[in-house]
Amino acid sequence: MTELHSQSWHVAHGRSIDVGGQSVIMAIVNVTPDSFSDGGHYEAVDAAVAHALDCVEEGAAIIDIGGESTKPGAVAVNATEEQGRVLPVIEALRGRTDALISVDTYRADTARLAIGAGAHIVNDVFGLQREPDIAAVAAQTGAGLCIMHTGRNRQKLPDVIDDQLFFLNRSLEIAAAAGVDRRTIVLDPGFGFAKENAEENLELMARFNALLRFDLPLLVGTSRKRFVGTITGREAADRDVGTAATSAILRLQGAAIFRVHNVAINRDALAIADAILATRARLKI
Repeated sequence: MTELHSQSWHVAHGRSIDVGGQSVIMAIVNVTPDSFSDGGHYEAVDAAVAHALDCVEEGAAIIDIGGESTKPGAVAVNATEEQGRVLPVIEALRGRTDALISVDTYRADTARLAIGAGAHIVNDVFGLQREPDIAAVAAQTGAGLCIMHTGRNRQKLPDVIDDQLFFLNRSLEIAAAAGVDRRTIVLDPGFGFAKENAEENLELMARFNALLRFDLPLLVGTSRKRFVGTITGREAADRDVGTAATSAILRLQGAAIFRVHNVAINRDALAIADAILATRARLKI
């Protein structure tokens, strides 16, 4: 049985948030022209800020701002371009919401500038293993740190959970060596990031509670991913119902934070999952 287990996640600027006892939603705000489902929708600063505030109104506790698409085959941008996209949005949001602000970057320099601009969290899709100096930035600033598993640009182990443990343990070693406070860390298994097919993503979902052994909050990002489309037959923009189903399933297996495009539909699905967990706890089943 997966039990409700609340932990305090410490982030930059003296903030913290309770995770685990109730679902926490992280809303995706892509300030990019080419993200796979919403590229170009929020490229302008005003549009990105307005969308972020709408997400907070719908129930998001965290806004995750990204300036470079991570879809397979996306055109890379340089640090200057990435920073030019995300920093104005962070600065604009800082004074307009109490929601936590996350920057989706693997670059140490971008992370440092984003925290200085008001961000609380660094979300690294390369799990500290592309630019390890990002761990030092997190340690120095006290930023919350999302460490994601990826299979890109390396040979994976055959077993899906063995590879998670191998990669994430290495990331945690990098964090520890840099002096990162463990209370600032959450882990993300990286659904869709070099998971070869729908079956591999489904196996990761089915065995997800094996990751609870880390005793760290778990963040998941299944939103509108290709495997959801493979299962439902839907195009990216029409995968929110399928996403909400994965959110509820993963919540029942111990996920704490949910990175999504559509806040409202996932909020409702997670409210049901939270109610089931609370009922299990009350009945001790």
